[in-house]
Amino acid sequence: MRIPSIAALAFLLTACSAPEGSDMTCEQILSNASTEQAMTEWNLAQGSEEAQALLAQYTPFRLTTDLSVLTENECRMLPLLMEAADAMDEIFWVQAYGDKESLMASIDDPGLRTYAEINYGPWDRIDGDAPFVDGVGDKPAGANLYPANMTRAEFEAAAADDQTLSSLYTLVRRNASESLESIPYHEAFAEQMERASGLLLRAAELAEEPGLKRYLETRAAALISGDYLESDLAWMDMKDNTIDVVIGPIETYEDGLFGSKAAAEAYVLVKDQAWSSRLARYSSLLPGLQEALPVAAEYKAEVPGSDSDLNAYDVLYYTGDSNAGSKTIAINLPNDERVQLEKGTRRLQLKNAMQAKFDKILVPISGMLIAEDQREHVTFDAFFGNTMFHEVAHGLGIKNTINGRGTVREALKEHASALEEGKADILGLFMVSELIDDGEWEADIRDHYVTFLAGIFRSVRFGASSAHGRANMIRFNYFREQGAFTRDDATGTYRADYDRMAEASNSLSELILTLQGNGDYEGVAALVEEYGVVGSQLQQDLDRLGTAGIPVDIVFEQGLGALTE
Repeated sequence: MRIPSIAALAFLLTACSAPEGSDMTCEQILSNASTEQAMTEWNLAQGSEEAQALLAQYTPFRLTTDLSVLTENECRMLPLLMEAADAMDEIFWVQAYGDKESLMASIDDPGLRTYAEINYGPWDRIDGDAPFVDGVGDKPAGANLYPANMTRAEFEAAAADDQTLSSLYTLVRRNASESLESIPYHEAFAEQMERASGLLLRAAELAEEPGLKRYLETRAAALISGDYLESDLAWMDMKDNTIDVVIGPIETYEDGLFGSKAAAEAYVLVKDQAWSSRLARYSSLLPGLQEALPVAAEYKAEVPGSDSDLNAYDVLYYTGDSNAGSKTIAINLPNDERVQLEKGTRRLQLKNAMQAKFDKILVPISGMLIAEDQREHVTFDAFFGNTMFHEVAHGLGIKNTINGRGTVREALKEHASALEEGKADILGLFMVSELIDDGEWEADIRDHYVTFLAGIFRSVRFGASSAHGRANMIRFNYFREQGAFTRDDATGTYRADYDRMAEASNSLSELILTLQGNGDYEGVAALVEEYGVVGSQLQQDLDRLGTAGIPVDIVFEQGLGALTE
């Protein structure tokens, strides 16, 4: 369970007090200050049989890194950044559910309380948001971002007169007359935003790299103003930082009603400079890859920003939306289309979390569901590459519809996230194939195809409530229809057909890019309805994975204690 934030506050009073120039190691700076350290630990074998079965879907993994790469000031920044991240956790609980303490007090089963912590509420994120606490009812499509009794038609009528209702950064609530009104996040969550802002400013005072200092200062200002553009641009301008933090209302996955409300989250990260230098060159290839996309010219006319970065990180801390249910292993930000077109995006590969999912989940899945003679093609390098180019692929395609329907995100509403994840997956595979053919990526395409197939089984288990899960269901069913893989009923294993996988990859890429460019809401809805389902045979195979005890995802042992014990 998560140690209350007050322990972290007590730690802060001493964690940053080591004198500069003391020549203490990072571990000493973090551990010598206090015996009460912010630390998340999990007991996944407690409570009723029902609770233990739910908890068994997760496996713990400790987030650590080589702290010797950090300066003393960077070490002193860690507790400040983690405490700021905790403020985002508090906000996300409200956005996703409401009053965390009242929910926890209502659950007698300690195992179910732990499961509620993992899910940030009483709904199972890897089981289509099915309730696991009696009496809570179905999860509202808009979570707690909108009034539970609000209809889509009511919102759309009100938003036509008040555009702030559709803002990424507002809650929608009813006023005294029961009409809809917007409340900016920086007002609704003023205490948390101001606390996080102050902590970022304290961290900025310690920052030695000018780009990081400016980002922390502008992000601190954004949290209390609600205007994130300047800080997004500052984040893009950082090049030489080792410490990084992603913090604020960012992704829109939690808004299943319109996909237009950003949810609070944070990551605290340490850049792997060696890996990052190896990856840096691939961002420069984006314009050529955009031109090569298998779609008509009007759907690839936008030129990707050329200031993109591609880096590898160890992640030390997840909170809020990033920590709910299935865990992110790569980041592609900012989401603001203005920043993407001007500068591109930064792609952060979370190497330690990625390695955990490969070792603990993907390899065991492959041992059960991939044809025996193809299992040698399931490799970490291919998993890393597929994941990396997934993030790069978010920068390809089109951000604004070609027919005046606004941005793709605005036009496709609640379907935008799932289709964008599907686009990134399939274009990532396209990019790998192109780069191998051009001699830019030294790899065996068979490794990428088979690892990609195994990865579908891993991600489909995230469930229909996850944008990634829905995207993988669509791709699985489309690939099956196109003959990109076959199933051997005698062994219950799947075999990739390399030629047909390439053909299916190109045709699905064209379909998704066209739907996005046209802003075709009805077409995307039909695609989701037809392909975004788990068939009976696939469900039986997924059930076999559960029976074998292969976890669906990971939970993190994280925080300052994880770095020093």
